Amino acid sequence: MKITEFFELSIGRWRSQRSGHHLAFAHFEEVLSTIDIESLSTDDPAVREVCKLYDIDTSIITHPFRMTWEGESDWDDKPISGSTVLVPIPDIENPSRGKLLREKGYAETIPAIGKYSLSDDGVFTLLTEYDLAAAEERIWFANPNLRFRVSMIKTSDGKGVTTASFSSEIRSLSNSTS
Repeated sequence: MKITEFFELSIGRWRSQRSGHHLAFAHFEEVLSTIDIESLSTDDPAVREVCKLYDIDTSIITHPFRMTWEGESDWDDKPISGSTVLVPIPDIENPSRGKLLREKGYAETIPAIGKYSLSDDGVFTLLTEYDLAAAEERIWFANPNLRFRVSMIKTSDGKGVTTASFSSEIRSLSNSTS
């Protein structure tokens, strides 16, 4: 699989079930959510804004997208929701690697730049360092409508793990009654 195929395959609505272990609180959490991943054009105003934030020329980006999520946690009564624009910049010498610009981060809700790679067996790995933490995420497809995601939030020095989670995500097919 090529990185462009990975991003294209990710577009759609996903129903997600995430199990998380918050090691600092010795707590287990279950989150059910809907994740919408929508393709954006390179001249979309939100994409241009993210590129401007990082002083990046839009001619070097590929497959920008918006991710929006809504969900419920068994740990908190407040609904979980958010949205962010993500802009991949492939490495010219090795297109299976690159940077991922984020309007808002995963571990901290600040702009962030992650480093991604796609292995020969189709596992997308994203490493993002923040001010107070670091996030490592791996995503792979079992088939076009089923994907898995493993995430870890680490201490800023990368030596301690504070949160670990596993998600299974099923594509919601249009015209489906499931």
